[in-house]
Amino acid sequence: MTSRVVTALAISLGLALAGCQSAPQAVQQKEDQLSAAGFVPQPANTPQRIAAMKKLPPNKFVQQAQNAQIVYVYADPVVCQCVYFGNQAAYAQFRQMVFAQKLADERQMTAMMNQDAFDFGPWGGPGPFMY
Repeated sequence: MTSRVVTALAISLGLALAGCQSAPQAVQQKEDQLSAAGFVPQPANTPQRIAAMKKLPPNKFVQQAQNAQIVYVYADPVVCQCVYFGNQAAYAQFRQMVFAQKLADERQMTAMMNQDAFDFGPWGGPGPFMY
């Protein structure tokens, strides 16, 4: 019983610390996923591009219509100072990658919680003396 409480506390602390990941680190991880999904970064290396990037919400997706197609735009004014461009296929791939990462994180957390599971079968359960 005590080992389960300790394990649960350790997992909670680990998740809390993972939530304390700095913003640039979280954005960098997201940008790695964007590139892997097929988004193309374009640097904001001219005054016109910088001004255009500043009009976009930082670190958020924006849909734009271009030539009767949807283009997804993601601006990063902090880490890479660039704008990522991708089509619907790249956006779908990105969403799939994010889902897969969340699923893997959840499975890892479940495995950590279950690694100290104990079978009370031979002893008939903890009984009233354990409370």
